[in-house]
Amino acid sequence: MSPIKNRVVLLFVIVSCSYLLTNCSADIPDDEHTAEIKAWQKNRVEGLKQKDGWFTLAGLYWFAEGENTFGSDKSNDIIFPEGTPAFIGRAVLDNGHVTTIINDNVQVFSDSVEVKEISMQNDTQGQPTILTYGSFSWYAIKRDGNRYGIRLKDSENQALKDFDGIDTYPIDKAWRIEARYEPYDPPKKIVIPNITGTSAEDSSKGALVFNIDDKEFRLDALDSGERFFIIFADETNGEETYGAGRFMSVARPDSTGKTYLDFNRAYNPPCAFTKYATCPLPPKDNYLKVAVTAGEKNYGDSHH
Repeated sequence: MSPIKNRVVLLFVIVSCSYLLTNCSADIPDDEHTAEIKAWQKNRVEGLKQKDGWFTLAGLYWFAEGENTFGSDKSNDIIFPEGTPAFIGRAVLDNGHVTTIINDNVQVFSDSVEVKEISMQNDTQGQPTILTYGSFSWYAIKRDGNRYGIRLKDSENQALKDFDGIDTYPIDKAWRIEARYEPYDPPKKIVIPNITGTSAEDSSKGALVFNIDDKEFRLDALDSGERFFIIFADETNGEETYGAGRFMSVARPDSTGKTYLDFNRAYNPPCAFTKYATCPLPPKDNYLKVAVTAGEKNYGDSHH
């Protein structure tokens, strides 16, 4: 599995078609569609309110090769927020392997067991090793091939306490648009930039082709288990919607190559909510020259 697909699995919960109560291959009545979107929106908000959700992010720090001291004291290489010990310990990066060593006077836990030295599995290796101190937790991440760091969370983060929902466009079934799947043979190589200014290469096995106001558009799809993952931009970005684009999960096509793009389910990437996420951005061919007035709107002051 490529780094982009790995990150999609780790960052975004793509639930199955049946879970979302969606008839993915046939038309549905207006009232049923409205009820399904409302249920999806409610589930989305409840997910963001979880104690390990995106609003708990409290820090993102990159390692230098070798020893990296960390804690809240400003003399550390990595400076944690107030509320954490001044000198927690050190994380040693050795050719892609991270070992964390905790100072004697600090109690840090992993799976409720106090640790003093531990080898850290990062987030691209399956379930990452999570260390905790009070309401804070952190784990190692790997990005862009050979970049390693710490992602810090705080279950008592003020951003989580302040979150009360996401503004959305009115539900409009006209934005549930039939699409046909056009496979690429061979798969198309695409570059996926990210919010940190770097990029990674991935491949798309096909595009979803559809019409809006009698004009044809297409979106390159990424595989994400049982569904497609779409990263797209449109002409509402930076004004009514998040400036760096939105995401969508789409059912795979039926035997005739047909599926539906329901833009009412277009949702913000984590970077719309926190500066500590590392989100993929739309590939160049997924910029739609049309205003998609459906789905989630911008959150707070996130216009970048």
